[in-house]
Amino acid sequence: MVAVGKVALATVDSWVPAPGSVVHWRFSPASLEKARQAPISAVPPSYIQARHVRSYRDHLARGFNMSRLCVAAWDIPGECDVRAMTFVINSYLRRHDTYRSWFEADDAGNVARHTIQNPRDIELVPVAAGEMTPKEWRNYILSTPSPLEWDCFRFAIIQRDDHFTVCVSVDHLHVDAMFIYGVFGEIQAMYDALMDGGAPIALPDAGSYDAHCVREHEYTCSLTLESPPIAAWIEFFENNAGALPPFALPLGDISVPCGGALRTVQLLNAAQTALFEAACISAGARFSGGVFACAALTEHELTGTGTYYGITPIDTRTTPAEFMTTGWFVGHVPLTVPIAPSFAETVGAAQGSYDAGTDLANVPFERVLELAPWLEKPKIQAGFPVVSFLDAGVAPLSAFVTMELDRLNAGVYEDGGIPARVCVWVNRLPDETSVTVFLPNNPVAHDSVTQYLAAMKSIYVRVAEGRSVAPAPARRRSFSGSQPRLRAHEICPQR
Repeated sequence: MVAVGKVALATVDSWVPAPGSVVHWRFSPASLEKARQAPISAVPPSYIQARHVRSYRDHLARGFNMSRLCVAAWDIPGECDVRAMTFVINSYLRRHDTYRSWFEADDAGNVARHTIQNPRDIELVPVAAGEMTPKEWRNYILSTPSPLEWDCFRFAIIQRDDHFTVCVSVDHLHVDAMFIYGVFGEIQAMYDALMDGGAPIALPDAGSYDAHCVREHEYTCSLTLESPPIAAWIEFFENNAGALPPFALPLGDISVPCGGALRTVQLLNAAQTALFEAACISAGARFSGGVFACAALTEHELTGTGTYYGITPIDTRTTPAEFMTTGWFVGHVPLTVPIAPSFAETVGAAQGSYDAGTDLANVPFERVLELAPWLEKPKIQAGFPVVSFLDAGVAPLSAFVTMELDRLNAGVYEDGGIPARVCVWVNRLPDETSVTVFLPNNPVAHDSVTQYLAAMKSIYVRVAEGRSVAPAPARRRSFSGSQPRLRAHEICPQR
């Protein structure tokens, strides 16, 4: 287990909660029947939801256990008032419209949404399960239903002598990283109000994920090959031989099921973090630009590439209502960073590439491929890598991190399934900058990530200390041992 700030980050396999009496919530038979009868909705699934459903079906057909669950847990003092917590959990689910939907897909890959019309038809009831062994607890979490079923979210508590642990497990179909602070804040605030003897508190309007899906569909349908965002994405694909860029080093045989693993290292301490930021600012960039510049310099150091091509995911919420909405609001920004003779030049190029490309996050890969079918579809598992930057000093994460999370024993857990891609999270925290990598759990991938993290840490430290990170002469780019591929315009010259 590792800690990101004051929040434990681990796989479910390594989570061994202290023993206690378990109460979990399951849906009433009437709720399950209402969900089964829910009609097909005119609201389309978001592109990322449809991608998730298709990916799950593909993994299932190949015998892979896809990483798909978002699990959050924290402690609350005292004995759980099960009746009050039942009210809180039902209120939370009824408040967010994403939980009223379920999805089905046909063999052609078409995904349809079914929606429960009345939120009050959602009803969870508590079930006393007694004590569970660590293995039984793990199996309970990992048996959270799949994204092909409506009830793919679970709530439970473990009661002990003086406190209880709340656990929430939700399939990624319905949530992104913002879910962690959202579910914690809403459940904790409502439960505290009831325990203080007050009435249920009035939370800000939750917004509508359905409305987001409709807006996304309308926007993407308006795009054509001549639209500047589509042209920009096509150029990025073509600069990478018609595909999205691979991880810099080999990942082993990902056709063999192996699960996923997490690796975390400290890049900078608090003092070094301040010096690193100062180096970015003096070059006219921000901390985020420094993160992407270091990713570029890391890949150059490992492969000798002269231009770094990367992908970074960002939250696409823009309105106050969307920031209160539970759903999956993630888009991707392409990064093109030429490796320059100095860090100042490289970080300037990285910041410029990121800032110029943020609007492209509103264009899903699938829409690009619909309009440009000659491009290569991303691989099913361990495909293109993503480099994320999380700044815990910026709202809303700042409010989450500054809570007494050490006292509350807060944790975020991965289910240990094989990652759809290599995820690199650079986290700027109050007392350090760290990086966590989610990777295929095989020896080759572990060895590659060890090399990658060592090179990345060295570059961050050199920048912070004002030492040179001047790149060596560029070598021919390696695609993880594969042969160079033809670019799209060479394959389809008629375009």
